[in-house]
Amino acid sequence: MDRCVVLVDAGYLLGAAASLLAGDSSRSKVTVDHTALIAALRERAEAETGLPLLRIYWFDAAPERRPMPEHRRLRVLPRVTVRLGALTRAEGRWVQKGVDAAMHAELSELARNRACSDVVLITGDGDLLPGMMSAKEHGVVVHLWALQAADGDFNQSEDLVGEADERRVLDREWIEGSFSLRDTSSVFPGPGARHDIAKILSAPPVAPPGALPGPLPAAQVPGGPVADEPVAAGAAAPAPAVNGGPQPAVAGLKVVPTPKDLAGRSADRQAAVAQQQNGQQHGQQQTGPVLRWSSDRGWIDRPVAEPAVTAGDGLPTLAQLTTAEQRWADREEDITSIGGDAHEVGQVFARRWTGRIGDAERLTVLWPGYPRIPHRVDGELLRYAARFGLLAHKDDQIDEHDRYAIRAGFWKELAARVPGGDLVVDD
Repeated sequence: MDRCVVLVDAGYLLGAAASLLAGDSSRSKVTVDHTALIAALRERAEAETGLPLLRIYWFDAAPERRPMPEHRRLRVLPRVTVRLGALTRAEGRWVQKGVDAAMHAELSELARNRACSDVVLITGDGDLLPGMMSAKEHGVVVHLWALQAADGDFNQSEDLVGEADERRVLDREWIEGSFSLRDTSSVFPGPGARHDIAKILSAPPVAPPGALPGPLPAAQVPGGPVADEPVAAGAAAPAPAVNGGPQPAVAGLKVVPTPKDLAGRSADRQAAVAQQQNGQQHGQQQTGPVLRWSSDRGWIDRPVAEPAVTAGDGLPTLAQLTTAEQRWADREEDITSIGGDAHEVGQVFARRWTGRIGDAERLTVLWPGYPRIPHRVDGELLRYAARFGLLAHKDDQIDEHDRYAIRAGFWKELAARVPGGDLVVDD
């Protein structure tokens, strides 16, 4: 049949483009405009073969063959079919499984069924040589396309080059029409590049409920002052002089309380609760509880500490504010428009949440807790980010730096939409 088909090895196409533009074959180094790329492939194929396009087959790999965001965007484009192989971990690196076999099977099936008269192959793997030979025996003209190599040499198997009926090289100008270098400044900022991420990184950990810092004896602080002078927990202690000169104080020195300290604090809390319940202004001093160790028998009743609740915890979540129609529109936007960059994902989530909560003044209660995001909203934000493949290749956990970038994008978008944000989020 007088039609042409394009078979794309995504690993070769994206890796070769990254090598040419970024000097690194890692596909994460480049950003792809998939709509423009498919349109350019179709236009070039129809011009080279002089035939209308039947279909573009996109062969790639994904963990457990689950479509990644780019695969979901591609498969909704007209005349595009996505075929996925498996992405497995072997010897510390990710390896594709089944992609070459799928390309070979598709090529042979198209030729045997006479579904097309010309096939455009974009690949460099010599394993497709048998499939190419089989297609030629069925009367199919095979066009082999290569991407311009970074070192000016071949980046394809010589056997493929020798067996192809026609060969073309997609030059740098053609590649730059759909590919661009990825801007990593927002995800991996340099020193001083993004102060909002720096604040999140440097924010002190939230003290657990019920923790009451108090004065500790200096004997517990290494290099501390005289034993008669108390040192507050977390305060900087002067370091001893070395070689006759004073040394700078260690900022934020923390001291781990002993079991005796914890027992005393527990007794104070129990006494305060008992006095409040009985309505007594002056109660008798109670003795502290006896410590029990793991070798002791019996049970010890421990008061259950309630988590701290802030004003932001009472705000509705995005799921509660989203209608069925909006949910459908969000899904379409995620598939077709959102690239999956960690910082961008946080901004998209914040934009939707801010727009649907109605009154932006309600969100000003978040600023006193910055950079802490309310627990329910933060969990929803990370679950939303997981849809964009940020869990892939990382043992089903979002990378720590990606989490900071997601939350930084959230705060960045919020600062632009909620009054008072410019005073908190310093860009």
